[in-house]
Amino acid sequence: MSATVVAVYTGQGLCDPLKAVFKDLLPDVRLINLIDDSLIADVNRAGRITPAVYGRLLNYYQIAEGMGADVIFNTCSSVGEVADEAQRFIGVPIVKIDDAMAAQAAVSYDRIAVLATLPSTLEPTMRLIRRHADAAGRSVKMISGLAEGAFDALVAGRPEEHDRILLETARRAAGEADVLVLAQGSMARMEKQLAGLIGKPVLSSPRLGVRRVKETLAARGIGT
Repeated sequence: MSATVVAVYTGQGLCDPLKAVFKDLLPDVRLINLIDDSLIADVNRAGRITPAVYGRLLNYYQIAEGMGADVIFNTCSSVGEVADEAQRFIGVPIVKIDDAMAAQAAVSYDRIAVLATLPSTLEPTMRLIRRHADAAGRSVKMISGLAEGAFDALVAGRPEEHDRILLETARRAAGEADVLVLAQGSMARMEKQLAGLIGKPVLSSPRLGVRRVKETLAARGIGT
């Protein structure tokens, strides 16, 4: 019997790209997608993770476990800290999409620029990288790369403006950094373009996150 992975989404945009990554890296896995796009909207509106958002996410993790998940895949970096807390109540591993990316950045680079279009994603990603650096006994310099206005442009149907703001922000942030970390999985489509622009390594989360899922399944002795 193939393994079951339940992916929990707070928005619509990353679902199809992640399906493609799973098809490539874990083609035999039974992938189930739970999507509630009100979650990230509520986080952005409040500027924080509210008790209501926390409760709904915990409920989705419990539903995922009830669906027979061997691994739950948390696909949103803005709510990764909820996944950490929720693990106490869930009997199967919750893999965060950005955890492997953050760990790689923390142990491999000294000056790390984090690029995001939302503060709700930027700050948790920076905290996650710093926690990995602390665990490894490393001191790293964090550079904040908030692409202000990019998210609003994208929502308003102006993707070219979104990409322009993102590229400009990346250029500025990368001037002080050894690596550029893309805080949102949806940015992965620009990974190669950004690397070409800044001439430095660029890390994104989708493939690294799915590889972590694969490793977690293998560690549990569960076939894929």
